[in-house]
Amino acid sequence: MELLYFAIAFACGFSIYQLKLPPLIGFLMAGFILNLMGQQTTPLLSQLADLGVTILLFSIGLKLRVKNLVKPQVWAPATLHIVLSSAFFASLLLLLCVFNLPLFNQLDLQSALLVGFAFSFSSTVFAVKVLEERGEMASLHGKIAIGILVMQDIFAVVFLAISTGKIPNIWALALVAGLFIFRKVMFWVLSRSKHGELLPLFGFFFALVVGYHAFEFAGLKGDLGALIIGMIFAPHKKASELSKSLLNLKNILLVGFFLNIGLNASISVNAFMIGLLLVLVLPIKVFLYYVLTNMFRLRARTSLLSAFTLSNYSEFGLIVCAVAASSGMIAPDWLAVVAIAVSITFILASPLNKRANEIYVKLEHVLQKFESPKRLEEELPVNLTDTRIVIFGMGRIGTGAYETIHCSHPNSVAGIDIKPEVVDKHVKRGRRVLLADATDPDFWQRVNHSNVEMVMLAMPKHMQNIYALEQLQASGYTGQVTAIANYPDQQKELEDMGVHSTYNFYLEAGSGFAEHVKEKLF
Repeated sequence: MELLYFAIAFACGFSIYQLKLPPLIGFLMAGFILNLMGQQTTPLLSQLADLGVTILLFSIGLKLRVKNLVKPQVWAPATLHIVLSSAFFASLLLLLCVFNLPLFNQLDLQSALLVGFAFSFSSTVFAVKVLEERGEMASLHGKIAIGILVMQDIFAVVFLAISTGKIPNIWALALVAGLFIFRKVMFWVLSRSKHGELLPLFGFFFALVVGYHAFEFAGLKGDLGALIIGMIFAPHKKASELSKSLLNLKNILLVGFFLNIGLNASISVNAFMIGLLLVLVLPIKVFLYYVLTNMFRLRARTSLLSAFTLSNYSEFGLIVCAVAASSGMIAPDWLAVVAIAVSITFILASPLNKRANEIYVKLEHVLQKFESPKRLEEELPVNLTDTRIVIFGMGRIGTGAYETIHCSHPNSVAGIDIKPEVVDKHVKRGRRVLLADATDPDFWQRVNHSNVEMVMLAMPKHMQNIYALEQLQASGYTGQVTAIANYPDQQKELEDMGVHSTYNFYLEAGSGFAEHVKEKLF
């Protein structure tokens, strides 16, 4: 049965992808189609969905730094939003209760606050998928959005612990002490796991056994455990490689999660209408995200893209409602309302995020009027006036290109990357590498590239290079542009857009290796 479900999910995901929309919309549609056909979720599918979410949280932890969570522009908007958004939705529900509408007439103050609390969350699964597809996990707006989501997850875990009466037991102290004592041993094991099949197996073991089940045994939330274990490994040099090793399997498991949303929804006319009504007021929640992040010195674009990333309702809302319904605090029908609202907002938020930069360009002149005159260090202007060659993306390929060019043309090349830790590493090694987001329209307005003769697009995600190329062309740049690609169809797309030369590093790495060997032999 599960194979049939995944086959239908593939058919729907493939069809949606041909419309240039994220496949996850198709996976959601598959769940609703199966639901309407009278199908139900299975224990195995539910286990796969839970496993996917656990691995996802572990992967998020691998990319997080505690210092990012304690920044005012993260914890303050997250805290204020959860309070104000819960109050807004609870007030709206109680207002509709006055009209004695179905489902609303069953609410009192406590149940309205619970449902409002559920709708205040945004989806971690959706945000991570969108940011990963666009290659923006390391961007400032991506880190702000993920930081806010982690804070929301913490609020949700606290609620679940209180509502279920689940409190830490004596083993919690032993667990905390053990993680502190054996941290170096854990790091040593990760280093010795090298690069093969042991690496993803290492991730599974620590995410599920040391993370999920050990925390559950200690009376703590298992999902929180997976997140914390991931954060413990985040400073390790192999954290990024470990995350990549889990990527494909995590994505497959998350298909089960999206199927489950549609399969578990008890669809009725009342539930659908109420879910649609709550979707109509979603812009107020998104606007609140924008205002609160903008208050803490973020630029208009950063605030807008963060708000768009969070422009949905959350799977955590389903979990909160399920716990509340099982305790008799709200009617079970509200589960269907939340499931429908979550699904519709996923479908709407996907094209919204895809066109986020276009929307910002249209609203830029209005939004910039409300920006703070002071800028965060991450958003200061970038100076390229003395540079002839600029490399965007200072990973392995960008670094190799930088070193080669620097040998023959010293002091004429500069690198740009969106990851502060990458920039810091290169600066310490004496390279001229600057912190900036190449997909940011504001970046191209702040920078003077009149002396730049060549731009090299070496970012790892194809869409990152596409977005940067569009912004580069819109800024009036007339010099040479070269770009990397993974596949021939990506090379053709770049060349059709005006790139002068492309480099397929999968194909041409072999040629480079052969040239190296020839130099050694002859």
